[in-house]
Formats: sequence, C-alpha cells, structure tokens
Amino acid sequence: MSQDLYDLLGVDRDADDTAIKKAYRRLARQYHPDVNPEPEAQDKFKEISRAYEVLSDPQKRSAYDRGGDPFGGAGGGFGQGPGFSFTDIMDAFFGGQAGGAGGGRGPRPRVRRGQDALIRLEVDLAEAAFGVTRELKVDTAVLCTTCHGDGAAPGSHPVPCETCRGQGEVAHVQRSFLGEIRTLRPCAACRGFGTIIPEPCRECSGDGRVRSRRTLTVKIPAGVDTGTRVQLAEQGEVGPGGGPAGDLYVEIQVAAHPVFTRHGNDLHCTVTVPMTAAALGTSLTLPTLEADVEQDADSGVETEFALEIPAGTQSGTEQVLRGRGVPGLRGGRGDLVVSVAVETPQRLDARQEELLRELAAIRGEETPTGQVKPGSKSFFGRLRDAFDGH
Repeated sequence: MSQDLYDLLGVDRDADDTAIKKAYRRLARQYHPDVNPEPEAQDKFKEISRAYEVLSDPQKRSAYDRGGDPFGGAGGGFGQGPGFSFTDIMDAFFGGQAGGAGGGRGPRPRVRRGQDALIRLEVDLAEAAFGVTRELKVDTAVLCTTCHGDGAAPGSHPVPCETCRGQGEVAHVQRSFLGEIRTLRPCAACRGFGTIIPEPCRECSGDGRVRSRRTLTVKIPAGVDTGTRVQLAEQGEVGPGGGPAGDLYVEIQVAAHPVFTRHGNDLHCTVTVPMTAAALGTSLTLPTLEADVEQDADSGVETEFALEIPAGTQSGTEQVLRGRGVPGLRGGRGDLVVSVAVETPQRLDARQEELLRELAAIRGEETPTGQVKPGSKSFFGRLRDAFDGH
C-alpha cells in the first residue's frame, strides 16, 4: 500500500484514537459495498479498513510510524494480520450499538425484574357497583429465604467464569473477504452471566426464588366492570436472582344478576304486571341493588322503592329512575331503567271470559279491525343498513 495510512483516513499523524475511529466510521459509511455499489468502492473500503486496522492498534501504529512493517512481514496482504473487530464496522453504521471497539455488552445480570402476574376474580354485581375487599390466594415466585436470592448454598458464593474470565462473552473469529472478523457470543459455560455458582442452593436450585402460595388482600373500587384490572404493585413474580417483583393484576369478572342487567353504568330490569293492573294502574315495590349488600339498621340506605304504574300503561313502556344505577369509577351514578311487560291471560274460566266479552261489547271491541303501522327494523337490520350506508 503506497498511500500514507493517515492520509487514507484523513487524519493528522498525532490524531488520538477517538479521531481515528470517527474518521473510519465516516469513510466506512461512504464506501461500504452494501452502501456504495461502485466497483472501486470495495477496493477503497479495503484500503481504509486496513489503515484503521493499523492505526487503531498501538503496536502496529508504532511500528508503522517508525517505518517498519506493521504486519511483521507476514505477507502484507489484506487480512493477513490478527484482523479487526466486526463490532468496529457495526459501530460505523449503528453508533456503537454492537458493543464498540472496546468489547461487547459484558455479562448479563443475574438479578432481573420479575414478570407481571394476572388472576381473575369473580364478584357479584353489587360488589362491583359499591366496591368490596377480598382475600386472594396467589401462587407466585417469592424470594428464597435460604440463599436470600443469591442462588448459592449457604457458606458459598458465585465465582468468576474461567472460560470467559468474567466477561460473559467469548470471541469467535471467522475469515471473510474483509479479513478476520471477530464476533462476540454469550459464554456457554456461564450462560452469559460471567460467574458460575459452584454450589447451587438446594432450596431454589440456584434461581434465587421459589414457588409459594400466599394470601393477599385486594380492595376492589366501586364501579368496576367485567374486564377492569386492579393493579397491585410489586405483588407479582419475584425476579431471577431475587430481583424486584413484577406487578399483580386482578381482572374482574362480574357475575350475572337475577334481576338487573348492566349496560355501562345503567341498570335495566323488566317488571311484569297483569293486564288489569296495566289498565287500571297500580303501585309496586321493587328492590334496589343496595338490597344485595348487608346494611346497618340505621344506615339510611334504601333497599326498595315504590314504582307507580299509571292507568293505561302499555307493554314495553320504560320508566327511568335517575341516580339508581351503578356508581362510576370517576364519580356520578347511572340510572335504573324499568321496562313494563303487560301479561295477557292465556287461560280463562267461563266467568272471566263472560266478563271480558261484556267489557269488549261496552268498548265496542267485539270485532276489532286493528291498527296497522310501519314496522321497526330489528337490531341486525339496523346494523346491516349501517354497513350499507343507509
């Protein structure tokens, strides 16, 4: 190579390692064959790579500055020396994310955060509406009390790995048209930890944690619904090596109620009344959702309410009772919607039939013609129209 190596990289002869590395990264991004398809780019890349190989090595650089052969006369061909690190090329493109010229990522820590855990809890509608405190039995990883997370048997401790000398990584060398490329891989002997536990704890087998069942108290806030998750910080799985615990999430499943159906924060129910009661009007006593919760005698909480059915009420009529629904998670309360279903008798004895016929005669309804009105579409019909753009 006739051209001066310093000129190839465009640096002064007294440039420090940082300036040399910066110049190489800039030129590598410009002439790398994967980036620059020009035929001369590959030769140029080989030249700047060889220049960097010499100037980044203190011994080779010193020999070159004295006018000697930095490769010790081993032929002078590209790639004949000890080679350069593949991580230097990666540095040029990714800013040192591959480990840098000074080495790799280093040993990975034994102590890591634990995983989050999820359990499902079924509650009644009233418990979901007004809140409840429950005790849960959970089975998670907890800190090993024998080794206190260290993983080593009492009286022993982890020792540095002799294979990787505590680095957690070993170098693998491969030859390519670029020369000898060194890559770093996790050490198989220590699994990348850099240390080996010669005498693992018998209780946890060196993991620093064991499985255990424990009891937790969880407070379910008022207004939760199916799918709501309550977070218990640091109550999940303890991490490997006794690392900090993850979080525990309690997912709520609300059981069906025999009277009320929930839609958001509103409650819906249907009350069935006889035909005569709907015609004449009546008053009914219905339970509130609070009736499902044990109340003190002097609490003043209403467990029932009076529902007035006006005379002439038709089947399907709805009454909305404000503020008798489910409390919201962020305040307020939904409504209670009561639908009235008028029940027509299916069986009549002779006297009842006679009285109804007399009533029909008095009202002129012996041969009713009926009133025909446009029918309303079903839910699926309305949904189909929405997709069709009607």
